[in-house]
Amino acid sequence: MRRAVSLFLNGMQPSRLAAVLAVWCLCLLYVLFQGGKTSLMLFSMVSLLTIYLIGAGFGGVNRVKAQRSVLGGSERAGEQLHAGEQVRVKLEVHVPGLLPMPYMIVREVLQRHNGDSWSFEDSIIPNLRGTGKLVFQTPPLERGRYAFSKTECISEDIFGLMEHKGRIEVQTDFRVLPRTIYIPKWHRNIRNSRLGGTHTTISASRRETTQINGVRDYVYGDRISRIHWNATAKTGSWKSKEFEHESFPKTMIVLDCTAEGFDNAQQFELAVSAAASLIEYGAKEHAGTGLFTTTQEAKMFAPADHAGERMRMIQHLVDVDYNRKGKLIASLEKSYRHFPKGALFLLISPMSGKEASEIMRWVETRGMNPCFLQIHNPNEKKRQDESISLLQSRGISSYSVSSLDELPAALGGGV
Repeated sequence: MRRAVSLFLNGMQPSRLAAVLAVWCLCLLYVLFQGGKTSLMLFSMVSLLTIYLIGAGFGGVNRVKAQRSVLGGSERAGEQLHAGEQVRVKLEVHVPGLLPMPYMIVREVLQRHNGDSWSFEDSIIPNLRGTGKLVFQTPPLERGRYAFSKTECISEDIFGLMEHKGRIEVQTDFRVLPRTIYIPKWHRNIRNSRLGGTHTTISASRRETTQINGVRDYVYGDRISRIHWNATAKTGSWKSKEFEHESFPKTMIVLDCTAEGFDNAQQFELAVSAAASLIEYGAKEHAGTGLFTTTQEAKMFAPADHAGERMRMIQHLVDVDYNRKGKLIASLEKSYRHFPKGALFLLISPMSGKEASEIMRWVETRGMNPCFLQIHNPNEKKRQDESISLLQSRGISSYSVSSLDELPAALGGGV
């Protein structure tokens, strides 16, 4: 009973409720002291109207049931969402009760994990069964975790005398992954530890071994020695042997998250997108790829070639932020024992000049192959950094980008 009264008082404005009760009391006094058919008829009509208004306050928006679904670009629920995409939200509501409702205003609030929020407001006209549907589209979203707060519903009676409010909570949260771009190839200068010096080997493609890794459909141009005769005889269609490829050295992607290094959030988003794109490239090439983020609480993922581990890295990049105070070298010194020997150490950072050269020298002394991807501020004109030329002269793969679209060309053709 107390809960029903609480819902009633929360859903109706006390001033208007007091006015309705005051009118009813006046009509009651008019009947008691005046009498007659006119006063009785007036009292009957006001009583019916009061019962309707109070009944609408106990039901309606206070008992709304809702179901929400989030749709991606292909309008399929559960699809992975990437930064820059718009999200379609479908809210289906059901208003129980027999009293008619002319319309209902719905206010939705979408909150991001960093505190940003967006509000949406629209009206629904329920049908005779009390059901309605609201579909709206969000602006392009950045990477992060999103959740809807309590939905506010506002309605009036058919006479427009009383306004009723209610709040419903439908747990709906989703993640927006970082932007990624397809990288067709990556020219990497891998130091040969046995030869030493400045000698490098450039692997433009991975050669096949003699180890059979499966069977695939025949492709026009395959040599006769490649045809798998047993599989061809069993299936009735031409089949070819699939051989394993020579593996690249393990790759460790190191994302610099030092707060002082980035000029703005857009520059850091570019660095995160570059890291995510390179993780996707490693999955495409079936190369062991790891991730190390130098946030306030550094996080490391060992190089692996599993889809589950790759998704863990991408999910981690959803929440990462440039919040570390101090030098990057200090974070590397604490964790360098966990870096695999001989791995390709790819640093993604906005640093330049002497600091970048010192990091690459530190990588070489720890027995790893250094590689550097410099992230420029997208809002500034890209300039050639002398440190990039210096690193390249030492045989260290170095690239420079100011937008995500430049990444495939930079990795495939150098700076």
